Amino acid sequence: MPQDLYLAIDIGTGSARAALVDFSGRILAIAAKEYDQIVPQYGWSEQRPLDWWAGVVDSIRQLLAREAGAARRIAAICACGQMHGTVLLDGDGQLTRATVPLWNDKRTAAQVKAFEAAHKPADYLSQSANPPTPAWPGFKLQWLRDQDRPAYEAAQAVVMPKDYVNFRLTGEIAMDRTEAACSFLMNPADGTWSPHMCDLLDLDIGKLVAIRRPTDILGPVGRAAALETGLPAGIPVLVGGGDFPVALLGSGVSRAGLCSDVTGTSAIITVVADAPLLDPEISNIGTVEGGWGGFVLLESGGDSMRWARRAFHEKALSYEEIVARAATAPAGADRLFFLPYLTGERFGKHRNSRAQFFGITAEHGTAHLHRAVMEGVALAVARQLQIMEQAAGRKLERVIASGGGAKTPLWLKIKASAYNIPILVPEEAECGVVGCAAIAATATGRFRDTEGAAAAFVHYAGEVLPDPAWAETYRRMQPVFNRLYQHAQALYDDLDRLAD
Repeated sequence: MPQDLYLAIDIGTGSARAALVDFSGRILAIAAKEYDQIVPQYGWSEQRPLDWWAGVVDSIRQLLAREAGAARRIAAICACGQMHGTVLLDGDGQLTRATVPLWNDKRTAAQVKAFEAAHKPADYLSQSANPPTPAWPGFKLQWLRDQDRPAYEAAQAVVMPKDYVNFRLTGEIAMDRTEAACSFLMNPADGTWSPHMCDLLDLDIGKLVAIRRPTDILGPVGRAAALETGLPAGIPVLVGGGDFPVALLGSGVSRAGLCSDVTGTSAIITVVADAPLLDPEISNIGTVEGGWGGFVLLESGGDSMRWARRAFHEKALSYEEIVARAATAPAGADRLFFLPYLTGERFGKHRNSRAQFFGITAEHGTAHLHRAVMEGVALAVARQLQIMEQAAGRKLERVIASGGGAKTPLWLKIKASAYNIPILVPEEAECGVVGCAAIAATATGRFRDTEGAAAAFVHYAGEVLPDPAWAETYRRMQPVFNRLYQHAQALYDDLDRLAD
């Protein structure tokens, strides 16, 4: 029987998923098993690694039951997963702690605040490639060291969610560079663990496992895992990568000069570069190809539209009706600005920033307000793109859009015009699954590199070009938007004091 399929595994925050992908990159079937987040108190978010593994087993068995004979056709397995969840294993591979703080867990805010008070960016940016944030595993390890000392002391290996699943499949332990690069502990210059960062955080560098390439073969499926999953023993399992960088690959964002715009609840904007973009406002992720992706996060991307729908209409209008209404207003919404910082900012000095409308007159109506919301998100992203272009030293060629925001043609046209860059939308929305398949195809020798695999697997529904008249309007608005952003910062602390 020919081996003409790849098995992709995605350990998400809401479910574990497994997918069969053929050698052309076409997804044949997907199965999923949901699990819950545990919220012991406000700001905390945990999950059980045993639930991840049970979800993987269940989803694989669903697939194999659905696709007769598929198990013997699988050429390789590649997993991606939610990033930053900090798993502790002892010398026997047993969990030293039943639950794991996730990427969205905020319990380390005090550790981050103390670190920022004690250190300037010059102390850590070149050694970590990132500004501090509660998401990073380095700060999670600090919390575990101080608040669950027995679990920390017993741990001999720190791994991420997909690494734990890989361990259960193969018995081998490793972490890939896409995960390590966002740990706050990896030296970007040589891709090794940084003694300097471990010293600054007072962490035991000996607990950090080998960093390998996503395309490396970690090991074969072991007999115990084969019995649990129904997979044949011996199928090669790759090291894989974090879900976000793997999805970048699976959307075709695989070389310098390309940019990703993923707009869901938030908006994550990533510019691929040959080296990390060292700036306190920019975070950096390692790409599957071995390069870097400088990224910024707008907490209220798509959530800005959700807020406007609730605030203006108490959800009585659909999103389609709101967009149709916004389309009746002119580009620039008759000089009405919206700053979309509804939930603050994750990075920078002003995490307590606020949203605002500026320029409202008696002539403005809800059509203008809705268009201003969509344009405000675009202008906020464009401000960050300018910063990243300057740091990268090159102009962007294309933006590749995915997520819910990529399903709204008007918003895509507004963004293309505000960025003044064409936007492409992938045909296949399951970019993480496609990225896993591209890694597997490269690791098994079908392509020379993952960029070539992505070029073969990723197809686009079409290209959205900037509207020249809109682009000129937004070009004139952008400096005003930037000044509004800067001048408003002086008032955020004053607003906070009003609550005392």
